[in-house]
Amino acid sequence: MNKLKIVIAITLIYLASINASSAMTFDRDYLYNFIKSYVEDNVSLPARGKMEIEVSEIDPRITLQPCLLPLTANIPEKHIGRNVNVKIVCPDEESWQLYIPVQIHTIIPVLVTRMRISKGTLLSNANIEIIFKDNGQIRGTVLTDPKVVVGARTKRNLSQGSAITNQNTCFVCKGEPVNIIAKSAHFEIKSFGIALNDGSLGEIISVRNSKSGRVVQGQVNAINQVIINL
Repeated sequence: MNKLKIVIAITLIYLASINASSAMTFDRDYLYNFIKSYVEDNVSLPARGKMEIEVSEIDPRITLQPCLLPLTANIPEKHIGRNVNVKIVCPDEESWQLYIPVQIHTIIPVLVTRMRISKGTLLSNANIEIIFKDNGQIRGTVLTDPKVVVGARTKRNLSQGSAITNQNTCFVCKGEPVNIIAKSAHFEIKSFGIALNDGSLGEIISVRNSKSGRVVQGQVNAINQVIINL
């Protein structure tokens, strides 16, 4: 019996030494990179957007224990802001977990002014450019395609670096000629008119048909052009 106990004890010590030697250890740099990769893979981005991730420093008083199994991660709450808590879990029998605060900055392409621009200025490639800005700093519906914006006019004075938005531009301006396209699934009629008010992309404005004198409602879909869906 004593011999059996000795054999069992030696076996347990041997198995413990195998587990200890096979356990994975992690330093802080590994965890930072692990968390950053997880967030990049699991947080969606807007079209053409970029992401900047700031992982908070892990409390230096915390000792990172080894783990026999690969670490797992998740974001427990539905994050709608820039701050999330990433949960790191060691899923072996002696499980442990950490919550690491992370800041997510979404950077998106935005059209901005190259210089100070006065009210009524015609936008062109010479006075606008694309830069990346933090989504949290943007107000209103921003515009990102120079091809769409070139030819629009500013509705107010804009300082250098101002974002070009629907709120500060008119694609169809009051008193200017407008192309009117009335269309259905089977035909299309083109005519001309005069805008009775300013309109940005997607807005509904009033236009007086130059030939009939009739006032119609159309949706702005391009520079000096409105669509009427029949």
